[in-house]
Order: sequence, then C-alpha cells, then structure tokens
Amino acid sequence: MRCSEQTGLKCLASALAVAGLLSLAAGQAQAAATIIINNLNGPGVGFNDPSPAAPVGGNPGTAVGEQRLIAFSYAANIWGTALTSSQPIIINAQFVPQTCTATSGVLGSAGATATFRDFPNAPKANTLYSYALANKIAGSYLGTLNAPQINSNFNANLGTPGCLEASGWYYGLDGNEGALIDFVAVLQHEMAHGLGFQTFTNGASGAQSGGRPSIWDHFLLGTVTGKLWKDMTNAERAASAISVDKLVWDGPMVTAAAPSVLRQGLPGVVISGPAAGGTAGSYAAGEASFGASFTTSGLTGQLMPVVDQPNGTGLACTPLSAANARAVRRNIALVDRGACTFAVKALNAQNAGAVAVVIVNNVAAATPISPGGGDPAVTIPVAGLRLEDGAVIKEALKRRARASSGVLATVALFGNQLAGADAQGRVKMFAPNPFQGGSSVSHFDTTTTPNQLMEPSINANLTQSVLPPQDLTFRLFQDIGWQIEPPAPTRTLSKSR
Repeated sequence: MRCSEQTGLKCLASALAVAGLLSLAAGQAQAAATIIINNLNGPGVGFNDPSPAAPVGGNPGTAVGEQRLIAFSYAANIWGTALTSSQPIIINAQFVPQTCTATSGVLGSAGATATFRDFPNAPKANTLYSYALANKIAGSYLGTLNAPQINSNFNANLGTPGCLEASGWYYGLDGNEGALIDFVAVLQHEMAHGLGFQTFTNGASGAQSGGRPSIWDHFLLGTVTGKLWKDMTNAERAASAISVDKLVWDGPMVTAAAPSVLRQGLPGVVISGPAAGGTAGSYAAGEASFGASFTTSGLTGQLMPVVDQPNGTGLACTPLSAANARAVRRNIALVDRGACTFAVKALNAQNAGAVAVVIVNNVAAATPISPGGGDPAVTIPVAGLRLEDGAVIKEALKRRARASSGVLATVALFGNQLAGADAQGRVKMFAPNPFQGGSSVSHFDTTTTPNQLMEPSINANLTQSVLPPQDLTFRLFQDIGWQIEPPAPTRTLSKSR
C-alpha cells in the first residue's frame, strides 16, 4: 500500500485502447517479460475517463483515462524490461475511491492474487512465492491459465475537494511532478509489491500464512534475536516487526549492492554555543527528501524557534510574522510538525531568511522524523528531530533574546555508516512502532538515502531506475529468485529540481 500524509511523508506507482487487455512486450529488441494490463474500470471512469487533458511531460494522451493507461504502460515497460519470465504477467487495474481526507490518504494498493509452494524448480521447499514469481520460476502458468497474478487499485478521488486536493495526480513520464504526485512512481511501486516485494506473514501477529514461511522470511533478519523470520516464533516475529531499526534484509545481492547505492554518513544535529548549557551534544536527525543535501562539513548557525501558536509552538504553515522573520533571518529556524506539509514549513522559513530548518516531531518516536514530500523551491537543508530531543533543546532557547539565542546548531553528516543500513551494511526494513498495516515490513526503511522506490512513501527525488547505483529494488528481486544476472540498465530519468 502506498499512502500520503500532507504533514509528513507521502506513503504508500502512441494512443492506447481504454478498455480490455493491454499487452506490453517490454523492450521489444530485448524483450524480457510480457505484462498485460486488465482494465477493470467501466465506461467513463478511471482508466476510461474521457475528460479532456493536455499532453504533459512526454505523455501524449488527450483524455485523463488515456493518459493514465499510457503512464501505466510506461511503468510496466520498465519492469518488463528488467525482469525475465516466459509467462505473461497479468495485472488487474482500476481507479476506485479510497480512504482519503484533506491532509492524508491512500494513493494506491497492490498485491499478489495468490501464492504457490513446492512447484517445479522451487528453490525453497514449503515456502510461499507470489503468483508471478512462481510462474517465472516454474516456467509454466500455475493455477488457472491466464488468471491475473496481481490486483492493483488507485485512488480515484485524489486531488478533489476533501482528498489531498493540493496534491493531485501527475501523469507525465518525465518525473517532473512538482507539488503533485507522480503516477509513474506509484505504479512502479505497486507493481513491485504484486511481483513479490512483500511478505505473506502477518507482521502484527507473527503468524505465517497457512503455517508456512514466505520467501521473504528467508531473508528478514531480526538483529535482536539474531534469527531469520522463518526460524522465529510468532511472538518473536511480531516483536521484530515493531523493532524500529532492528529488522534488516540479509540477502546477498542487496547487501553487496548497498555500498554503491546508499550514501555514507548519518544525519545529525550538534548543539553548542555559550547558551547551550546541558543541551550541548549530538542528536540523531532525519534528512528531508527535499532541499539541500547534508554534507560532512555541515552548516552551522544560531538556532531560533518560530512561535506562532498560543501554546508556544511554531507551525510555520503561513508566512512568518515580522517578529518570527527577524528571529530566523540568517539563522536556523526551529519549527514544529503538524497542520501542513514539511515543505510548506521549510519554504516559509526560507522565505523569511532562514539558512536551514529543524523540524521537531509532534509525537513520541524511537527515531527522528525524515521530512518527506517535496518542493523544488526549497533550497536549504531541512532536518527532523524526535519530540523528546526537541523538548530538551527548546528549554535552552527559552532564555533567548528577540534575535539572538546563543545556541548554535550544526546540521551535518557524521561517520561512515551507510544511510539506511546497520553497522554490518545490511539494509534496514520498515519496522515502526506501532505497527502500520500495509506498510510495515514489506518496505525498505525511510532512512535509506538516497530515497528508494520501495520505501513506504513517495519522495520527490526518486528516479525511474530500479537498478544500482540509483536503487536496490531489482537486487532484492534477485535475492528472492527473479533473476540471477542483472539486465542492461534501464534508462534513468532524474527529476529536475
């Protein structure tokens, strides 16, 4: 599942016929897999929406439904070129209303329609594989011939009043979605889930489907117990699913590729200065998916809080007042999470003259927030802190003057650990506490930098590649059995910012 939260991370992918089956032999000269899109929408809606639309971002469609299908074929072609299978991959697809409010909502969801075990050529006995992957390994169509292997749904209400209306779909093929949500990226992500980027074990209870492990459970390692999920008890798996940063992927292909994909150095904020007192020291931080990248040399400035709420917090959801602007000008602004997107807060602080922004979480969490979303207009570094750490730092700031605090903050990268991996170089999986149904376990962790396609969120700096050095998704597919040798790299379209 892919969701979107306006106050945080965006959670959780020639003219074409607009009904029936659309067959895509990917790559043509180097065709690797045939993907068939089964359009389930009725006349006039979803993929058949006849509403006029201007061509955008390389998508030549002139109707909304046509643009949606063209974007789907484009995303499917990326996966079809990367994977090999002698069996067609059939995807049921439709636009339907999904859970949504003015500030949050589900973008899409997808998954395998069935699982198979002990089929011909199965690498692991008594182990569940997703339908498409099982067909590929078996070399034949398992179950009912031409039955769909993947179900996918996308939010039909996105961008309408009451449903993330400021963040509608972008149907261009060039990744230049700006403040909108890139439909191609969502399609790539959801197809990956259906192709096998998921466990079939219940993360909340730890119970295996039918009492059998999924192929994922052979590679999910809990570093607290030192056990793979396939060897854990139900209680151990349930605890591992909420272990925050103690669940890693122990597959050889992903681990070997991680140094070529993930950045060295972890983000942090160091507090110092004559008025820092007992708050002086280093604090773990999250790095935003937008704005200037953190560096090892870092950026140091005086830390000044924005205060625009009666309770003393600063949301920075509207242009800063004269007093707040005077406080943050040429300084680092400290603001609080809530009520609007991270990017809106950062842009308002930047427009007031701040050289960086530190955003304090509004709920307790074991790890700092990594502000998601995006706006190409934000060009300064943006960091996230835990609620508890922010409270400690705010105590020192209570003694500030109107335009001076005497508390310095350095926003930088520290050490040489890979961002999103543990000290042994194994990539972390998403294991928040509390458990998040549809997101936990079956995604890379949000600390991976650069951001990965299979994080539980859409980020503005994604590329369209599924291969190193941009992305680890294909390497994970190799670990679970999709392919031994990598294909030629797919064309990468970077987002212009």
